[in-house]
Amino acid sequence: MPTPKRPLSRIVPLLFIALLLTSCSTAYYSAMEKVGVHKRDIMVDRVEEARDAQEEAQEEFKSALEQFASVVALKETDLKVAYDKLNAEYLDCDQASEKVSNRIDKVEKVSEDLFEEWEDELELYENKKFRATSKRQLRETKSRYRDMLASMRAAERSMAPVLKTFEDNVLFLKHNLNARLSAPCKRSLTGLKRILKC
Repeated sequence: MPTPKRPLSRIVPLLFIALLLTSCSTAYYSAMEKVGVHKRDIMVDRVEEARDAQEEAQEEFKSALEQFASVVALKETDLKVAYDKLNAEYLDCDQASEKVSNRIDKVEKVSEDLFEEWEDELELYENKKFRATSKRQLRETKSRYRDMLASMRAAERSMAPVLKTFEDNVLFLKHNLNARLSAPCKRSLTGLKRILKC
């Protein structure tokens, strides 16, 4: 059975978006190279930014866990204060975690572009010895990069279960607050019934 054809009106916008994204990266790299900043420089900057984001996230998580430990000892009357404090910490941690992921994605993008360019440029060599040396260097650099990226992704993944546990605790506090609303609501309803009877 032949596969159904997509209407041209759907394909054209997709092709345009793909072309636009590719040309944006190419234009960006071209502009940067004109001022002496090459893909390898961009990659180094992005790796440093990703490392900094991971360190910031680690500090956020540490601070959040300290807040949680202090909240466990609070009295029930402090539930609202505890919830507000922990929820703010949770949101900060979530944002820090997202920042780490975005930075790692940027490292991955520029490195893919760098390696692709390097691979293409191997064909420009006339000197076979230079080409072989450059090809070996590319292979070794890719291998080191894969190890580095794997470490970054492992650190990124390790944040998810901590964040999920934190979210569970914040939700539990929130729901405890919700449960405490029933007493004032019941009193208000009793008062309203009394007024209506008059």
